[in-house]
Amino acid sequence: MPDAAPEAPEFDPPFEIVAPQRAQTALVFNSPHSGRIYPPHFLAASRLSASALRRSEDAHVDALFAPAAAACGAPLMRAHFPRAYLDVNREPYELDPRMFEGRLPAFANTRSLRVAGGLGTIARVVGEAQEIYARRLPVAEALRRIETLYMPYHAGLRGLVEGALAAFGTALLIDCHSMPASSTRAAGERFDVVLGDRFGASASPFLCDLAEAAFRSAGYKVSRNKPYAGGFITEHYGRPARGAHALQIEIARDLYMDERTLEPTPGFARLQDDLAETAALLADALAAGAFPARLAAE
Repeated sequence: MPDAAPEAPEFDPPFEIVAPQRAQTALVFNSPHSGRIYPPHFLAASRLSASALRRSEDAHVDALFAPAAAACGAPLMRAHFPRAYLDVNREPYELDPRMFEGRLPAFANTRSLRVAGGLGTIARVVGEAQEIYARRLPVAEALRRIETLYMPYHAGLRGLVEGALAAFGTALLIDCHSMPASSTRAAGERFDVVLGDRFGASASPFLCDLAEAAFRSAGYKVSRNKPYAGGFITEHYGRPARGAHALQIEIARDLYMDERTLEPTPGFARLQDDLAETAALLADALAAGAFPARLAAE
């Protein structure tokens, strides 16, 4: 059985929080899938090229939302490790036993739909179901990634949300993602933006309504919760009854980049401006208390 990767950190740092000296809004931005550092030991273990692995990356999403966060005076958290290496938008131990040499811990969730699809905490596939690894990984390697990357990441994100709650009495976590332009066409209609609030469970409907209206007024076609209702982060951090709201925003990649080369296109700057305007509207609503910050529990 091959040894686990060395304990030396591959990422320095594994994530960062870009924050103003003093937060001015209850908004918190999070870009968990825009990491683009691919460690040599990961590339060596993969049967795919770096360019193929990048197909699962939300390329440039952190840069898309950075001006919005800065203009609002909000923190932006972004991963440096790629989604194909570790996905923090999953349960901590959502693992596929077919991927590993050795026995997984008894508490691992091996039966979720995401695991079945090859997209657990340690992904088995990228793109069109392309297998990532040439051979099985040691269980110790999966646990190392979770302990050194996943756990610290969520500790940082939880701190930002709790900090906003303490400072403003409410918080709105914007979980920032991108989607292949083809992903919304299966139902026969193209969407530019998909807003996910777990069908109303993770955020006040007022906030999702406001975001939808802002995007529509800017000329975008918007869907809510289909095909993306929000992942683990939206579900886990959205607690409207205590004033913590979470809204996932998925942006069609062809709006801002060439999906083949991943290079930004002229639409990038326009989208940055539109995201900043939407964020400003949300920040103003939070500041004005224009909606019930704490909703009654269902």
